[in-house]
Parts: sequence; C-alpha cells; structure tokens
Amino acid sequence: MSPYEIRIIGDPILRSVATPVSEIDGTVAKICEDMLATMYEAPGVGLAAPQVGIQKRLFVYDIGDGPQVVVNPILAEGDGEWVFDEGCLSIPGLSWEIVRPREVHLTGCDLDGNEISIETDEYEARVFQHELDHLDGVLLIEHLDDDQRKEANRILRQRETLRESPSPTSAGGGIRLP
Repeated sequence: MSPYEIRIIGDPILRSVATPVSEIDGTVAKICEDMLATMYEAPGVGLAAPQVGIQKRLFVYDIGDGPQVVVNPILAEGDGEWVFDEGCLSIPGLSWEIVRPREVHLTGCDLDGNEISIETDEYEARVFQHELDHLDGVLLIEHLDDDQRKEANRILRQRETLRESPSPTSAGGGIRLP
C-alpha cells in the first residue's frame, strides 16, 4: 500500500504555493522515498510534494533512468514548443494535448545538498514543467483553452456527483439489499 494518498483536484492544498525546503535532512529523504513508492504504485513518472499533502518545494521523478529527486527547483525560461498528451495523477483518467516549451533549464539541489543543473528537452522538460506547476499551485486544467476547460469541469462535476451518490448497498439510502 502507498505510504501517501495522492490528492485529487478539488483539494485546496493543490492550489497553494509550496514553501522552500530549509534543510535537507533524513526527514526530507524519507518523504522522498515514500513519494517515490507512491508514484510507482500510482503509476506515474513524477510526483510533487503538494500532491501528497506536503507543502514543500520538492518533487520526485523517474522517466526510465532511475529515481530522481529535485529540492527547491527553479525553472529557467524555456525555448521552442512541444505538444504532448499530458495527464496528471491528481486528475486521474483524463489527459489533454498541452503545448509547453520544448527545452528548459532546471536548477535545484539533490538529497545530498549538491546543486544540480539540467538542460533538457521534450519529455523530461515536460515532466519538470508539470511538477513545477504543482509547486506553484497550478493544475494541468489551467493550461486548457476555454472550451477544453468547460468540458473538463463538466466531467469532473459528473465524477463528483457519482462519488457523492449513495451506494445501493449503503444503509444511508438507495436500494437495500436483503
């Protein structure tokens, strides 16, 4: 079972700006270890701390080269454009073609406190941008055009209504089974 529960759209923590990590210690390392386990179980390729209810500026990811952690990331201006079908663990089951910069430069620290500097493009650049959005309280849905956003909100409202409807087997209402 996952160490953390992934927060879903509608949870106010997903709209808050995360605070910088002041000290990289064993607690931060354990949080990252548990976040990686949660991400792999989901399954996903990236997970930002706010997605598991932790308001700290860090994220974990694995795009096939093994698990990575970035603490207090800063993203430099990007270059170019790249369209890709992008989903989010906090908006399960939905994805959209999103335009983002094709190339980015990310700086931050690893778990040993060493500075990192990564210039990358396409998929890894997209993962970085997506996770940085979470640290800034921005959800994928905010990258949609007006029509896409309306449709996404309609689907999300439908899902919420279904979740709130009493189960046919619940004692609180609906059909009672013998």
